[in-house]
Amino acid sequence: MPAETLDPRGIRFTAWITSGILALGLVTGSWRVLAAQTALFALCAFIGLKLNPWGYLYRQTVEPRLGAAPEAEREAPAPVRFSQGVGFVFALVATAGYAAGWTTLGVVANALALIAALLNAAFGYCLGCQMYLVIRRFAPAASDVR
Repeated sequence: MPAETLDPRGIRFTAWITSGILALGLVTGSWRVLAAQTALFALCAFIGLKLNPWGYLYRQTVEPRLGAAPEAEREAPAPVRFSQGVGFVFALVATAGYAAGWTTLGVVANALALIAALLNAAFGYCLGCQMYLVIRRFAPAASDVR
């Protein structure tokens, strides 16, 4: 496990907020709402998870009341960053669909992202993280191959 790990409760906390934003986008069909979420996914996937404002909110307000998660329960950041990248792709497609007037495309991509976020929030099941593990199993990183 890398030196910097993530509290799974914080991941679920941010997934609940993400679910709310994605649900708002689905109800309103607003490309602006989805564009904001797309930017947040991009920030987390391509720059770093520490910049997520919902994670910051969790670390500042919720985690001090709960206490830090035991090290054995903490998670590696790589699968979570990958899942943020997957969310970015779906949110980008939804944003483009809504903005271009292709409402069906926007709704489908938005709904798929929402389902994934709700699975993570409600059950702690991260689809993107599972995809990451499967990909790593079948296509190990170049540095792992000798």
